[in-house]
Amino acid sequence: MTEKNKLIQRMLELQHLFIEYEQKNGLDPKDYFVPPSYHLLADYRKEYDELATRVIDLAHEEQNSKR
Repeated sequence: MTEKNKLIQRMLELQHLFIEYEQKNGLDPKDYFVPPSYHLLADYRKEYDELATRVIDLAHEEQNSKR
């Protein structure tokens, strides 16, 4: 599995965790945008953003294009 595929797989895992949490508990926007450190979503946005950025960078490398 390529690095890009592994990153995409992790992104999908995070999406499924988020959806499951939201369906079971609902979602207060505060918990999404500024969750307390103990919250399940505490690092969600940061990790997802880092993964997405890396996937974009890899796609540009594959196509020899610039961001």
